[in-house]
Amino acid sequence: MATSPDTVTEAMRLLEADGYTEDFNLASGLLDCAACQIGHEPVVGIIERQYRFEGASNPDDEAVVFGVRCPACGAKGVLVSAYGPGADPEALAWLTKAGA
Repeated sequence: MATSPDTVTEAMRLLEADGYTEDFNLASGLLDCAACQIGHEPVVGIIERQYRFEGASNPDDEAVVFGVRCPACGAKGVLVSAYGPGADPEALAWLTKAGA
């Protein structure tokens, strides 16, 4: 049975242990892959894993950790984003189009 992480740090360690070693970022509406140096539009299926964390007492603590695979080179990595009231609208738009 799969273990569900309790913290963002645990989720990142779990993903890293499964080969998600790249640190993905969003820039100008594209997923920036350092491995192949290509910016990617959102593609359904690019997000392979997802862990969501809710702030116990503060909505600003809401975060989501994604295990992502680059559609061009296959590199696996992590993308972390706030969600809820603190979410970045650009990141939210990208993630929604990618099927998150």
